[in-house]
Amino acid sequence: MTPGAIRFHPARTYLTLAAAALGLGAFSGWWARAWLPAVIPAVLFLATAGLALWLATRPVIEVSEEGLRLGGELIRWRDIKRVDQTGWIAPLVAYLTVTGKKRIRLIYPGETVHSNRLLRLIQQHSTQALINGVPHRQIFGDSARAPAVQPAQQRPHLLREEDEAEVERLYHKLRSAGSLDPEK
Repeated sequence: MTPGAIRFHPARTYLTLAAAALGLGAFSGWWARAWLPAVIPAVLFLATAGLALWLATRPVIEVSEEGLRLGGELIRWRDIKRVDQTGWIAPLVAYLTVTGKKRIRLIYPGETVHSNRLLRLIQQHSTQALINGVPHRQIFGDSARAPAVQPAQQRPHLLREEDEAEVERLYHKLRSAGSLDPEK
């Protein structure tokens, strides 16, 4: 584990789903001995159990300052050239194109909140990449030219100066009276 890295583990609900589907598949298979059409749900439940178990055993994903670690493979941020989303958020499915035109399918079977956070972190750290076909700097701005400290913005004036002075005077008068509610 890299110090300071954020780790994304698969959601435990996939293990629960795999166990439930396996149990239902076994029950349907047992019932198929007496009634042959029960083979269909048995096969579907067992396929669901296999898929859920495969998702539950996906490797942990680590996001650190140096790169993205998928299991034992480290992908440096500067090597990611393109990040493409699919319509899948839970489980998250995204495609990363890295240097050398190698395309990696990223599958993260996590909860929706964690999937969105992982995708956002990948997009923010991939400064050399196209994000869904749009350059990173158009989405997140040019971080190299941005000043470290933003100057304080002046608040807009909604009232004329005379009206603001009157509001301030009334506020201080009410506050000095000890109550802002005159009926008390």
